[in-house]
Amino acid sequence: MAEKQRAAGHPGPDPGPAVVAPPLARVSAGYITWMSIAFFGSSLAYILPLSYSLALRIDQLAPGNEEVLGYVTGTAQFVYLVLSPLIGLWSDRLRSPFGRRTPFMVLGAVLGLIALAGIALAPNVPLVGAGWVLGLAGWSTAGQAIQNLQADRIPEEQRGRVSALVGLSVQVAPVLGIGIAYALASSMFLVFVVPGVLGFVLLLLFPLIEREGGSRDLVRTSGVTARELFSSYGFNPRKYPDFAWNWLGRFLFFMGLYFNTTFGTFFYAQRLDLPVKEVAGIVASIGLLGVVAAGVGAIAGGFLSDKLGRRRLFALIGSLLFVAGACLEAFAYSFAPLVVGGVLMQLAIAAFGAVDLAIVFAVLPDRAQAGRYMAVVAFAQKIPSAVAPLIAPAVIAIGATGADKNYTLLYLSGAALALTGGLLIMLKVKSVR
Repeated sequence: MAEKQRAAGHPGPDPGPAVVAPPLARVSAGYITWMSIAFFGSSLAYILPLSYSLALRIDQLAPGNEEVLGYVTGTAQFVYLVLSPLIGLWSDRLRSPFGRRTPFMVLGAVLGLIALAGIALAPNVPLVGAGWVLGLAGWSTAGQAIQNLQADRIPEEQRGRVSALVGLSVQVAPVLGIGIAYALASSMFLVFVVPGVLGFVLLLLFPLIEREGGSRDLVRTSGVTARELFSSYGFNPRKYPDFAWNWLGRFLFFMGLYFNTTFGTFFYAQRLDLPVKEVAGIVASIGLLGVVAAGVGAIAGGFLSDKLGRRRLFALIGSLLFVAGACLEAFAYSFAPLVVGGVLMQLAIAAFGAVDLAIVFAVLPDRAQAGRYMAVVAFAQKIPSAVAPLIAPAVIAIGATGADKNYTLLYLSGAALALTGGLLIMLKVKSVR
């Protein structure tokens, strides 16, 4: 936090807009529950396309061209990378009777839902790609608004458990979503739209039941300069070293994660010698077991880190578990080791995600500008999600024979990146235990 950094001799935050952060106080169990449900809804709507339905749609329109999935997802992530700091800055400064975050949450979900319907009806890959640019922008904006509310409202002593529940919702969402998609497999339109509608409804309950309140008294009007717009894309790592090191560690971990998940549908199809359209049941089975593991990881990472006052150790443990799961899957050619590896990876992602998000809130340079800085934090996840799908096709082509891609090298590379990220957070972030 900015106060801790000033006490340690670091300069305060850069001059920014006249934004006053809301006071922090413990929130109720109901507030945490509805926030988690809302994040589950947004995750259901946009992670399912990333993990399954986009691959199915592209295989339908361009069979045998797996690399197209990487180009579509990578392009959408790049576009949102450019937009997200501007959206965050706008969110910080928004004066409305509904608050700073709620309008972005609701309007983002509306845009995302419309885009999902467009993807399902698109007659060719370019229109699918354009639809996903809008869909990812919409649902990511909605999810980012929820995380901004975490920074606005959740005090230090509750951050681990809230991050754990939010992280668990991210793990559960694609599992339920793939189950829904499998049940609706006869209709491509329903595969995209039903999870989107369900996600929209679950997200909307949060601002309806736990109203944010107006923001007219929280933000004063002042002009936005060109310098301020430019600076919203980054930060000074010398002023905020803990924020910088955690950002880099998070970046490397998620680069490893997206190396090992972007082509998951095609990976399971190759290793189990199945058609792509029959992989949904396998992925759902692995995912159901992974939900239990994710619950354990989230509780261990979030709740125990709150209780013990330790964050960095759990982040490192999460990265080590990810390495174990990725290495196991790298050499797996049958169902059983793929299940064990997948479960370990979900356990790891939940543990790391819960703790590292709590670390993010602790080292945030200026909570009053949470939208801006959380957009910068999102770069550590969004850049890998944009870059990894573009690099991965070249990696799986190294030493490939015939139609068999080199997924072993891809998964081992992901493991090495995730381990490096965990070690950086453990060794370099100083103001958080």
